[in-house]
Amino acid sequence: MKAVILMGSKSDLDYGKKVAEKLRFFGIDAVLRIASAHKTPAKALEIIDEYENEDVVFVTIAGRSNALSGFVDANTTRPVIASPPISEKFAGMDVLSSINMPSGVSPMLVLYAENAALAVAKIFAVKSEEVRKRIMEYQRAKKEEIYRADEEAKSL
Repeated sequence: MKAVILMGSKSDLDYGKKVAEKLRFFGIDAVLRIASAHKTPAKALEIIDEYENEDVVFVTIAGRSNALSGFVDANTTRPVIASPPISEKFAGMDVLSSINMPSGVSPMLVLYAENAALAVAKIFAVKSEEVRKRIMEYQRAKKEEIYRADEEAKSL
């Protein structure tokens, strides 16, 4: 089980590292790669081909015009999760380039690094009981956060 975190440029690296960090909690390895669908499509294809025969999920991270997610999805049989960083520059509207895809191209859109890692984990949990248990642990901890917050709010 491995996630290939493919970023459109070096400026996406911090976001990619956050996804990789969250994946470690679920026991999933991650590899960080950089290639642009616009500037280096041959390099992107090379990376996709490198992992095509492995049990991987691609997480694509590209801001602005996110051609990378559709490009990767159109060239692999593996799941692709588009997780573009939300830009305040365009009031978050640049995320629209990750939504409208041509027929036959279906990357899943998941915002935020933590949620992208969780989506990868849920894909692998179909076959891995260990990953499924870690997801249950994660969900239990998230619920406990709400209960603790409620108790704190009641005491105010």
